[in-house]
Order: sequence, then structure tokens, then C-alpha cells
Amino acid sequence: MTATLPDHYDAAEPVETMWEGRFITTKRQGRWEYVSRARGIRAAVILAVDAQDHVILVDQFRVPLGKRCIELPAGLVGDHDDNADEDSGIAAARELEEETGYRAGTMETVGEFFSSPGMVSESFTLFRARDLLKVGDGGGVEHEDIVVHHVPLAGIGQAIQRWRDEGYAIDVKLLTLLGPGLLG
Repeated sequence: MTATLPDHYDAAEPVETMWEGRFITTKRQGRWEYVSRARGIRAAVILAVDAQDHVILVDQFRVPLGKRCIELPAGLVGDHDDNADEDSGIAAARELEEETGYRAGTMETVGEFFSSPGMVSESFTLFRARDLLKVGDGGGVEHEDIVVHHVPLAGIGQAIQRWRDEGYAIDVKLLTLLGPGLLG
């Protein structure tokens, strides 16, 4: 089956930029208002599981939520003017090391995903990091204040519930770790 456009969607309707900042742009097309990344910036998200079957997660304060959020390591691709054409895999490797202190022996592309397609046009490429080597402390770059967590895959559901009970936000991408357990 090929994806088709609905009858009520007119691709010829102009896209109006309502506001643009350094990293995001708000747009309107017909009755739809949405947000996109400015300047073609993309995101890379990393699913990293170590040799002991612990997933490596991070938490950091997220201003739009007003609280800390538990997430997969991630970062922007091509977010600096001097690397606008950056390769997503290189960005993923860089972000994994900056945020967690781990270097991946291999970085496998899983695919492109859209996190909130009714409101945001942004996509991210999900990578699977393998053969991890601890090379630093992580924590991110200046002012990120990232905390690194090592969680046994077998206990991920309980860890997420504990964090939720403690008031943390939980990034939707953590559903990748809950998958089959949600169906039972």
C-alpha cells in the first residue's frame, strides 16, 4: 500500500512562517499550526545497551516541562553553522560520548521516526549503539547537567514507574524499551 494524501489536504496551500528562532520555527498551512526545526536541523537518538544488558539512559532538566526528564541519549544533528551537513551517525556517536561517557564500537541505524506528528514536523534517526567502551564521565556539555543511569533491561518497567512516582517526566521514546510488556 502506498501512502496517499487525504482529499481535504491541499499541498498547494502556502506554508506561512509565523515565527522563527535559532532552533525552531512555527508554521501554518491552511488550518494546521505546527513547529519545525529551523535550518533543516535533525535529531539523533541512541539506544545503548551494555554487555550486562543495562540500558544507558540520561536525565536532564527540560524547560518546556518544568522538570527533569528520563530519556534515551540524543542530540541535534547539524545544529552549528560550521557543521550544517553533519552525518547523523557521527552526531549520534558524539552525543552518546558527551552525554554518557560511552563510545560505541558500532552504531547501527534503526530508522527515522516522528515523535509528535500532529504538532511537530521534526523527525529523529534512531541508532543502536553496540560494543560500548567507557571513555569518560558523560554529563553533557556546559550547562546540560545530565545524569547518567544504567538500568537492567529486565527492570525497566519498574524503574520508569519509580521515576514517574518521583515526579520525573518520561520521554515517549522509552516506549521502545517497554514494547512487548505493554501488550501483555
